[in-house]
Amino acid sequence: MPFWAPDIGIDLGTENVSLYVRGRGIVISEPALVVLDRENRHSVQAVGDEASFLLGRSPERLTPVWPIRNGQVADYDIAELMLKYFIRKAIGVSYLGKPRAIVSVPCNLDDVNRKALTEAIRFAGAKHVFMIEKPFAAAIGTGLPVYDPIGNLVIDIGAGTTDVAVMSLGGLVVSQSIQVGGNKFDEALVEYLRRECSILIGKQTAENIKKDLATALPLDEPRSILVRGINQLNTSAGTVSFSSEQAYNAVKGPCAAIVKVLRWVLERTPPELAADIMRGGIHLTGDGARLFALDRYISENVGIPVLLAKDPGDCCILGIGYLTENIQLVTPRSRKSSRPAYQ
Repeated sequence: MPFWAPDIGIDLGTENVSLYVRGRGIVISEPALVVLDRENRHSVQAVGDEASFLLGRSPERLTPVWPIRNGQVADYDIAELMLKYFIRKAIGVSYLGKPRAIVSVPCNLDDVNRKALTEAIRFAGAKHVFMIEKPFAAAIGTGLPVYDPIGNLVIDIGAGTTDVAVMSLGGLVVSQSIQVGGNKFDEALVEYLRRECSILIGKQTAENIKKDLATALPLDEPRSILVRGINQLNTSAGTVSFSSEQAYNAVKGPCAAIVKVLRWVLERTPPELAADIMRGGIHLTGDGARLFALDRYISENVGIPVLLAKDPGDCCILGIGYLTENIQLVTPRSRKSSRPAYQ
């Protein structure tokens, strides 16, 4: 029986959890979802992919819970149960020693929430927990020289938060996090259809509209699709034609919020690093960055080239994976960071 469990990396998002195991790579990428018995919260019926399959198909006594909201622990007990399930699924239970864990967090997560998340991961089965800011991990996953004396700017757009950070010499120089992400795009589409078209749609329908039609800039050749939902006027099934121009009007609010926080960061960036960013461009990562023309929208508003990562949704876990393979980079003695790692 091996003694020490392998080091693990966890990209803990609002909608998805990915786990990287040292020497094995990414082994888990599943929804951050738990289905519980309503009458007994400790009776877990399903976690991850299995829980996602039960959505909309389960009886009323079963209730879905998303224990992570906007990078913070919304339900401590359920978060611990979920993390314990994923860690055991990733590495098994045949080790005497517990693993060390590296976990990604929003860059402005306060100390209280950092403590809560650290304790949840410890009780889930980790011996030591090291926290890495999401844009820093995403920058490594993108291949940026974050340990060199060069300014790098990353916008990481997740489901619940958008993190904007300038980094150099292995640490964050200026950073900001806002609770705007892919979910806000979905909510904006739901609200627009309710207000302007009197049609109620669900989260999955909004997600599909976002992927098929939503755009951060008006299209040269407008498109439209049929959207099915519940007609508010007579509470019956209804269908409306929804155009790309309407989708653009729906999501331009969250897009403007991202540009606003980017300007805030740029205004506080030292001139020498700002010059590096002007030359190297802004790097866009995260699943929320897949919104059509978002890179061009940001570039046109700030006058700096914006580069969309090749696999934006995987950048963070790939960066966490690199640090897991080279864990000496995140120990408190060797990591130069604006925040100390919790141990």
